[in-house]
Amino acid sequence: MKKVLLLISLLTAVNVSYADAVSDTLAQLNNLDITLKILFLITILSLAPSILIALTSFVRIVIVLSLLRHALGIPQSPPNQVIIALSLFLTFFIMKPVFEEINKNAIQPYLKKEIGDMEAIERAKNPVKTFMINNTRKEDLKLFLDIAKEKPKNPEDVNMITLIPAFMISEIKTAFEIVFVIFLPFLIIDLLVASILMSMGMMMIPPMLISLPFKLILFVLADGFELLTKALVQGYRW
Repeated sequence: MKKVLLLISLLTAVNVSYADAVSDTLAQLNNLDITLKILFLITILSLAPSILIALTSFVRIVIVLSLLRHALGIPQSPPNQVIIALSLFLTFFIMKPVFEEINKNAIQPYLKKEIGDMEAIERAKNPVKTFMINNTRKEDLKLFLDIAKEKPKNPEDVNMITLIPAFMISEIKTAFEIVFVIFLPFLIIDLLVASILMSMGMMMIPPMLISLPFKLILFVLADGFELLTKALVQGYRW
């Protein structure tokens, strides 16, 4: 009888130890899962500026606004902080439909625990990919598809690693085209002022000094900022 009781005690101790070990292992796995999520979140936050630049309309806007200063002949005004802030809020305005779709289809269901992590990421990626494909030149996308030797059957199958550089190159090209159109009227004013000064024998006076007020008043009277903002916003397709 004593042997039976001793055996039962040993089995009970073993079962308790096994249960404790299993619970400790599950707790460690849960902690590891939370740790990985925190690490992933920190990584995303550290890469947020690069993601904002690469996946949105920020590149085109900041290039156009920066080179506008050179076209006017005042490369230091408005200052860089103003240019970046304006570009940032214009980017939020342009990307608003995309952000709303991400919030509706990915963030809110994830917060309500209706979908998992990977499905939330996939749902958040789709609106961004659609926006990028709609605003990427076909020749630029074809260039990177040929380099990567990819042959997707439809636009949704394009790899993001291939799409991102194609989108950025396309944005830079479009920005330079817009800036070229902006430069033309200001260049004509510079040439006229330089010709008038030379004909009057006033070659010691810098033409930029005389043409700057005329360029500023022309830009203001023509509602330059309104036209430029309208062109930037309406130039995108969702």
